[in-house]
Amino acid sequence: MKILIIGTNHAGIAAANTLLENYPEHEIVMLERNSNLSYLGCGTALWVGRQIDDYKGLFYTNEEAFAKKGARIYTETEVTEIDFKSKKVYAQKKDGEKIEESYDKLILATGSLPISPKFPGYDLEGLHFLKLFQEGQIVDKALSDESAKNVCVIGAGYIGVEIAEAAKRRGKNVRIFDAEATSLASYYDPEFAKMMDRNLEDHGIKTHFGELVQEYIGENGKVKAVKTDNGTYDADVVINSIGFRANTDLGKDHLELFNGGAYLVDRHFKTSDEDVYAIGDCASNYSNAIKDTTYIALASNAVRSGIVAAHNLAGTELEGAGVQGSNGINIFNLKLVSTGLTLKAAEKAGIEVDYVEHEDTQFPGFMPENYQVKLRIVFEKSSRRIVGAQLASDYDVSLLIHMFSLAIQEEVTIDKLALLDTFFLPHFNQPYNYITVAALKAKK
Repeated sequence: MKILIIGTNHAGIAAANTLLENYPEHEIVMLERNSNLSYLGCGTALWVGRQIDDYKGLFYTNEEAFAKKGARIYTETEVTEIDFKSKKVYAQKKDGEKIEESYDKLILATGSLPISPKFPGYDLEGLHFLKLFQEGQIVDKALSDESAKNVCVIGAGYIGVEIAEAAKRRGKNVRIFDAEATSLASYYDPEFAKMMDRNLEDHGIKTHFGELVQEYIGENGKVKAVKTDNGTYDADVVINSIGFRANTDLGKDHLELFNGGAYLVDRHFKTSDEDVYAIGDCASNYSNAIKDTTYIALASNAVRSGIVAAHNLAGTELEGAGVQGSNGINIFNLKLVSTGLTLKAAEKAGIEVDYVEHEDTQFPGFMPENYQVKLRIVFEKSSRRIVGAQLASDYDVSLLIHMFSLAIQEEVTIDKLALLDTFFLPHFNQPYNYITVAALKAKK
């Protein structure tokens, strides 16, 4: 069987590795429009902010590694058309050479594209996006210019907040804008998001939330200011991080789409075409929290989707476990992690929920070093199953979110969590663990 994989970032690589290592009898052909593969874009801000020495460690594999495993791989090759009826893919290499490849099975791992609103002045020099490695290089170069004093970040999701920190670490005057009332509004309830807002402000980043960008103002073809519905602000560098959309241009006229434009797939990541699978940011997924189809673009989800799709495509039936959207962020040492639904997301999904919350120190009071931890657990009122959790601390409590993720997946109730066997040792936690205390607040 000849299998074509279009796209070689996290999802495509996971699919290719699964096929090459478990089903070596198949012919694997990989096509990638970029000059590199496996870029960990989530590390861009660490490199740009000089928290790591260089970018080389952000690539975890390369073209040669797949060639050694027996795959044929094209880089800097743009797929121009897919003939789904005759099962052929047409592409063009950077040097203009045309390529035609047939397939028995096709995996679309085309990822996502930055949302780029066409505000007046959108084509000015000095406006940047952060998705590809090359875009990270351009932003890094822009921040290296000593004459660039003022940086405006548009969008306060994860990428926006991370690059705002990076720019501040590079000594810039930084402003961050978002239409929502807080940063990270898609991931956290306001009580948690406002902790990050204060953290940004305490480190000298000016926050402009609930403020809509209307125009980029330029001079001699270069951006000089950002105009919003509330004012005009100097800007030598503008970084747009409003969000991403699924990149489905190649198959949108043939394959069924989910709300918002991602390819609609089943629990095996098969599309509406029997011979086509879609994985990663270009595809839908199944949410265990809402018990329905969703779209959550995360690298961790991409990897799992690639593994599941590859096994199914090769004949080993494997149902995806679904996702919770587990995520985390660490800015100026404040760590926020979450999984599942916020109160706002639950309301949008039509799920009636309640929540419990507890704040305490990580260790007993007699320990010489200690940290505050804030926890919120969201649960469905009728079934009492846990559907979401959020944690905030300067201490690394990130591993707990995996437990809550599994709780959502396995429909654990808040009452079961209250009686969970948790150990105690002063070096690690308190005898009355804040998880237990929070869960006990959900009196039946």
